Amino acid sequence: MSQRDQYIEKTKAKIDQWNAEIDKMEAQVEEAEADAKIEARKQLDEARKQRDEAQVKLKEMREASDDAWEDMKAGFDEAWDSITGAFDSAMSRFK
Repeated sequence: MSQRDQYIEKTKAKIDQWNAEIDKMEAQVEEAEADAKIEARKQLDEARKQRDEAQVKLKEMREASDDAWEDMKAGFDEAWDSITGAFDSAMSRFK
């Protein structure tokens, strides 16, 4: 397996983990009181937004040519760090 394939698989696994966390948080939101539910929904929507951005970046990586891959990787790493930080921040409010 190439470094690119490993990178893509690692990224996909992280997104899958995020999907599971979002599902878990969705259940907690449903059990929350009205005021808490409004705030929790905002945080859940933010987490979904970050997840969706990560999925777009993953798709771009998969579709990149081998030549473009090396150029894209540096930009993706930076974007991934930002997306991960925002997702973790949104999800931390549920813990």
